Amino acid sequence: MRQPSGFAIAREEGKVYRLRKALYGLRQASRAWNTKLDATLKAMSFTQSAHEAVVYRRGSGRFVLLVGVHVDDLIITGAEEEEVKSFKAQMKERFDMSDLGLLYFYLGVEVRQDASGISLR
Repeated sequence: MRQPSGFAIAREEGKVYRLRKALYGLRQASRAWNTKLDATLKAMSFTQSAHEAVVYRRGSGRFVLLVGVHVDDLIITGAEEEEVKSFKAQMKERFDMSDLGLLYFYLGVEVRQDASGISLR
């Protein structure tokens, strides 16, 4: 490695920074993020789907919680609203994240939610 032209410091041209972790925007950043998210979810008692690697599940019956991962977005669903709220709070303790509320669009698909159920268009 060498310092980029225009950014070289006199008498220190041979010195560069060594990265100890992946940074956002670099090739390995998405892999590092996915590894960290996977480890976090598994530490929170989630199991990864054997059929779809981007889906995680925790609990059973009315207390089941499903998390779908797409790049750096999470889709969270569950029958018990308190379970969902609790999970969001746990994730906010670990990551700098924002809650965008109910899902309206996902990968170009319109999602409508009301008392009668959920429909995709």
